Amino acid sequence: MKKAFQMALALCLMAASGFAAAANYTLWINGRTGGGAIGNYNSFTYWGPGTTAAGVNKKSVNWDGRSSIASQSGKIRDALDCFCTGGNWCYIATHSAGDLILGYTLANYGGSARVKKNATANASGVCGNTDGSSQTGWNIKWVRAASGAGGGSELSDVGSWAVSEDLVKDLKTTTARAMYNHNTTRNIWFYMYAGAKGTAYSGILPGQDDEAVAYHSTGGVAGASGGSYCNPSDWLCNDLTMGTAANEGGSAKWSYHSVSFRDDAEAYNHYANGNWGGIVGVVRNAVVNSAL
Repeated sequence: MKKAFQMALALCLMAASGFAAAANYTLWINGRTGGGAIGNYNSFTYWGPGTTAAGVNKKSVNWDGRSSIASQSGKIRDALDCFCTGGNWCYIATHSAGDLILGYTLANYGGSARVKKNATANASGVCGNTDGSSQTGWNIKWVRAASGAGGGSELSDVGSWAVSEDLVKDLKTTTARAMYNHNTTRNIWFYMYAGAKGTAYSGILPGQDDEAVAYHSTGGVAGASGGSYCNPSDWLCNDLTMGTAANEGGSAKWSYHSVSFRDDAEAYNHYANGNWGGIVGVVRNAVVNSAL
């Protein structure tokens, strides 16, 4: 009897230990230009002060923001393996091309076997194994996309970003939209936050925009190329609708994409400006109030 009790107690302690070790993490995935130290999940240079509240157990998933999406996807997979496997779950926030690289990663690798990791990273951003077992894909509660560029940007189409970066080539609207199946999110919801504080030069961008990306992309509108979408107060083009509803004119959004914020007041631009600014600030507030 005593031996049986000791075994039962040991099993309970093991279970309690495993439960205590499980945690939720908030991952922030940067866009074009990068800035944070790659492999250092505590480097928030791209976003703003690292002391700013930005979700439970926040981590900065840094990639170079210049190379091709395909070549940099491994950095995203390393982070997802680290913090979103085993008993751990992730909330994810993206900015601009961060939406494109996460969508690409989920569509192409979200159905693959992932070895469970221990959330303790080395200098390269790779975590150690737990028990050596695997799971399919990652544990992700939701994604919140600030100015999501999954649908590309016309600034790339016309060469406004006059650089030879591979990422700029990937951000062409037809290229970005053909890069992967945007409907394949592994049943993970992408909540879209669309800014509209454009400027004169952003007339290149159709409909409402935040100076860098137009509503057709930031609103998750499906299709092979971008279209012109606006706020309800603008009679010159079709409205981008809230939620998952079809837009005015009948165009659909990608599966598992829902507009959570549309900048009707035209108050938010594209840029974090090193201080969680612009549309990034709107997403940060939403993450703080949602990621527990």
